[in-house]
Amino acid sequence: MVVEAERAPTTPMQVMRRLSGIWVSVVSVLVGLVVWEIVARFFIDPFFLPSVTSIFFGAVELIQRGLLFEHIAISMFRIIVGFALGSVAAIPLGLIIGSYLPVRQLFDPYIHFLRFIPALALTTLFLVWFGVGEVSKVLLVMYSTGFIVVINTATGVVTTHKNKTLAAQTLGATPWQIFWLVTVPAAVPSMYVGMRLALAGSFLVIVAVEMLAAESGLGYLIWTSKLYFRIDWMFVGIFLLGFFGLLTDYAWKMIGRHLLGRYVRETADY
Repeated sequence: MVVEAERAPTTPMQVMRRLSGIWVSVVSVLVGLVVWEIVARFFIDPFFLPSVTSIFFGAVELIQRGLLFEHIAISMFRIIVGFALGSVAAIPLGLIIGSYLPVRQLFDPYIHFLRFIPALALTTLFLVWFGVGEVSKVLLVMYSTGFIVVINTATGVVTTHKNKTLAAQTLGATPWQIFWLVTVPAAVPSMYVGMRLALAGSFLVIVAVEMLAAESGLGYLIWTSKLYFRIDWMFVGIFLLGFFGLLTDYAWKMIGRHLLGRYVRETADY
């Protein structure tokens, strides 16, 4: 069996370096917002680029109307459920495809054919098959998530260093033990990166789907804001997508550092 090295404890210097990095990012964002405010107020027509304060008051107006939190909750529900279901289905499939050449040869044509068909192209078809409710939207997110995770997982399995497998065989490990104790841990970094990329793809898909075939969600908010010429509402939706995308990506990195740190130490640092 291959024994992974224990992760070195975090030193006070590393903590200070991380905190200083956070402060640099915070200051950078604040400076960017100030520049945006100045440019929007004095150099650009606010109809095309609302100021930061106008966007803030637009968000307050949406909250007072009882709309904003509903749109946020619906979009995040669709993203998280679709992402989770897609990952749960894709990881075992990726492990099997990467481990067994005949299975890989059997599934490769389907995977590499379907992954080039964007989820948006299937939106109308999914609405016909599964209705206009939440099922079709969650399945579209699941569809877009699954192929990214499958390919990354299978790649991680295929690229497992042969010396690790040979060392485990020398120590008397069975094929099942080699799979669980060597192959799966070696594929974890690729799984992790695949899921992180798929999470970003989930935001892309759900916004486009909500614009085309929904009556709720942040994508719907952005799309319908044009009917009222509320550019500030559009920016509220756009900003919230970026904010929650950043938040979920940061949470995923924290999972990588604290739960999977022994496997994805370098990957989770960016």
